[in-house]
Amino acid sequence: MTRIDRLDPHAAGPLVKLLLRLSRRKVARLAGSEPDGMLGPVEAYARLPRLLIGYGAFEEATARLHGVPERLKMLAEMKAATISTCSYCIDIGSQIARRTGLTDEELLALPRHRDSALFDELDKLVLDYAAGMSRTPVDVPDELVRALRRSLDDTQLVELTNVIALENMRGRFNLALGYESVGFSEGMVCAAPESSVDDELAPAAAAITEGVGAPSAA
Repeated sequence: MTRIDRLDPHAAGPLVKLLLRLSRRKVARLAGSEPDGMLGPVEAYARLPRLLIGYGAFEEATARLHGVPERLKMLAEMKAATISTCSYCIDIGSQIARRTGLTDEELLALPRHRDSALFDELDKLVLDYAAGMSRTPVDVPDELVRALRRSLDDTQLVELTNVIALENMRGRFNLALGYESVGFSEGMVCAAPESSVDDELAPAAAAITEGVGAPSAA
């Protein structure tokens, strides 16, 4: 349930109506579907037209950068989305990821990417970077950046960093205002929020922890 009312498009000015129409067209093209509520976060920004214009320009500029392979950027975005646990981001992101070439198996393997044979070493470094950037506080060791720079130059590193930071902004914005999954990936595989995976493993982890160093029965 969103924490602010949906924007009445009929009450919006001509410029906002145009921007919403263009946004709907773009999102539908990327995700391949138009579920109800698909523009919820954009409608929130539309309450401040100047902010909507600036935010839209930022998104568009980011989308037009192609110095980093799309696969790497999509992996980074999805890793950030699963860590933030934003269901709207995971929902639409999973659908866009599929349409850009990621497999269902790769989406499901994101929470345990280091142990998966589906990702090569550069994939894993990018996923590590996205994970470190998405933690609070940020945890990106120098060694990780040095390893990334064997494959990415400074410009590419800035592009990748921007993608991850933008995904974190999206997630925090949506979570704070209550924007949830609207069904972009309905009936299909969706990446799992990392907290839910941790919750599933918690009982086993607790049992192991309790067994370590516990006094043996007399």
